[in-house]
Amino acid sequence: MPISPPTPQEYAPFYADYIQRAAARGDVAAVLTIQIDELRSTLGNLSDKQARFRTGPGEWSIKEIISHLIDAERVFSYRLLRISRKDKTPLSGFEQEDFVRESGADELAVGDLLSEFEYLRRANAIAIKNISEESAAQVGTASGSAVSARALIFMLVGHVDHHMASLREKYLPALSQK
Repeated sequence: MPISPPTPQEYAPFYADYIQRAAARGDVAAVLTIQIDELRSTLGNLSDKQARFRTGPGEWSIKEIISHLIDAERVFSYRLLRISRKDKTPLSGFEQEDFVRESGADELAVGDLLSEFEYLRRANAIAIKNISEESAAQVGTASGSAVSARALIFMLVGHVDHHMASLREKYLPALSQK
């Protein structure tokens, strides 16, 4: 049974773009695995040198974007686990700039980064496929705001779509000009 989109009361306004992007894709549970192939088909043929490309000073490299997707996948899925299990402990946020800086992503093989994302996402897709409606409706607190498990599922999809749009619209066209 498809997971219904969350209401605006189930997430902070900051996440509205992610939720809208995911809702536009339809069955988010199915899209979770589709995004693995989309990421691989878009970035899998890049060399390690190409994947170090940045659109400008202070911007993340393609490898750093993949690393950020991995970090967010871990953080969002951890929140999803805790909240879906009725854990009411407030969950802290994470500083994405610090995480990216400390990742060392530019020194990692692009293939390894894509594989790491894939393994995390496949595990999450299985867990989400088996989540009950009651568990998906649970609400907790993350980054100081209310969030439902269902909203976190949509965030997983929408977050990847957000960064894929940036890669396709900004990074890859600029990289092809080099």
